[in-house]
Amino acid sequence: MENYEARAQTFEEALLSVDRLEAQNLISKELKTCTPFEIIEKIIAPALENLGTKWEMGEIALSQEYMAGKISEELMIKILPENSLSRITSPRLGITTLGDYHLLGKRMVASFLRTAGFTLLDFGPIEPEKLVERLKEEKIDILLVSILMLNLTSKVRKLRTLLEEEGLEMKIIVGGAPFKFDPLLYKNVGADAMVPDTSELISTINRLAGKKT
Repeated sequence: MENYEARAQTFEEALLSVDRLEAQNLISKELKTCTPFEIIEKIIAPALENLGTKWEMGEIALSQEYMAGKISEELMIKILPENSLSRITSPRLGITTLGDYHLLGKRMVASFLRTAGFTLLDFGPIEPEKLVERLKEEKIDILLVSILMLNLTSKVRKLRTLLEEEGLEMKIIVGGAPFKFDPLLYKNVGADAMVPDTSELISTINRLAGKKT
């Protein structure tokens, strides 16, 4: 039997071709010998992580990565129900842009994480003051913040201050152009981690959640 790396590559090729039927057939075949979470962890997620790296290096178009995420998310919903134990035991995630209306990057990250089996609430471009109340209500463990504009990074610091005032020990992961240009910026605004692309996202979430990767 082929190893997982080869099977993930075959699945990746189907995604690049935007071939929904072939991708579905490959996953259906895997279900005969693997659990849904094994498929997500060892085939779907690695394929998407590799595509994310290729996009960062300019080897594929943004539209290709986006469609790959959408197809994978559709398949994941079929094989991993909302009440799956794998979802319930994972950290509860939220995502926002804190007022930044450039949403494509956020959508891609959200699709990737849902495909990987995480429960994720999308708070949209909400301001820090309103977001804190939502975070308390939803009992979020880790918040992901995607920002494109440098002047909006100060809102992460504002959010951290508000969280501390409320006694909330929530973890914050940031991403986006300003944090790539300045690798230390995430610390200056009070975030716990910065991820340059999806290839490091799952391992970072697991680390902050105290899970072994």
